Amino acid sequence: MDILNFRSDTQTLPTEEMLDAMRNAPLGDDVYGEDPTVCRLEELAAEKMGMEAALLVASGTMGNLVSLMTHARKLGEAVLVDPSAHIFCNEGGGLAGIAGFMPLSLASNNGMIDPQSLETAIKKPDIHYATPRVLCLENSNNRSGGRVTPLDLHKQLCGIARKHGLAIHLDGARIFNAAVAAQIPVSEYAAEVDSIQFCLSKGLSCPVGSMIAGSAEFIEQARFHRKRVGGGMRQAGVIAAAGIVALEKMIDRLAEDHDNAKLLAAGANTISGLSVNMDVVETNIININHTGTGLSTNEVVTKLADVGVIVSPRAPVAIRMVTCRHTGKAEVEEAVSRMRDALDKNAS
Repeated sequence: MDILNFRSDTQTLPTEEMLDAMRNAPLGDDVYGEDPTVCRLEELAAEKMGMEAALLVASGTMGNLVSLMTHARKLGEAVLVDPSAHIFCNEGGGLAGIAGFMPLSLASNNGMIDPQSLETAIKKPDIHYATPRVLCLENSNNRSGGRVTPLDLHKQLCGIARKHGLAIHLDGARIFNAAVAAQIPVSEYAAEVDSIQFCLSKGLSCPVGSMIAGSAEFIEQARFHRKRVGGGMRQAGVIAAAGIVALEKMIDRLAEDHDNAKLLAAGANTISGLSVNMDVVETNIININHTGTGLSTNEVVTKLADVGVIVSPRAPVAIRMVTCRHTGKAEVEEAVSRMRDALDKNAS
């Protein structure tokens, strides 16, 4: 039985073109700024974002952490963040334990921060409160099911932050998914922020790596903090070569993943006990409510694994499934068939 892996788009493997590029990449020592392939990738990433400079890092978590370390002025400052944000929930507490920030969560709905909540949270200097320093946004929002923050809301939130002198960091791990879904250039989102992190290793199919982009001064400082957390890499062109192919060849095809996610969501709605709100399926991530099955999240995950369909838990009421270039229409249709076989008899 073939395994159908819908756990995450981090499961993507590099394309043959990427492997060829990695084998043939000109290499140097990136710590000294002498890897020509890394330099080319960083220039390309900055160009895509419409920013002055960019920096290759090992992962999105490292990119977010290094960005916050670069924005920090003193210990005990506050980062304002959506409570569902990856940087708050899934990065080992690095924003507090390493970058020294106090996280202040904001009211939000499906990954969309409420502007009034942001305005209210930015207090005047007071010895009783952590001083707000950074607004952290996420687009698309992972936990909400890949929801896309509309550009007008993005601009409104950034405008409030600017009015109060806050720095703005965008966790854009899947910003290309968001931009493709919104049908606008990714630079439209990047134009409003001071720094952005985006992943090469998700839907763009690279084996490893993420990028930070910002001003030339910001990236120079970020390079120092990358070194502090152990991110100084040597012949990193073997990573960067795949990233160049990704940015040149792999962005537009993300629309296929979005179409397949909608197909998967529609199929899940035909299975007794499962339900998906089709109105919120915007990119390549779907959260499927399983309460109608009468099973726990872990039981659902196990039953699906038994028929070769790998998913992620979203306890207590949902599972997460993510499409990528390895999960096309045929794989989606086969997954729906197997899910039906596994779960129909458990519907309440």
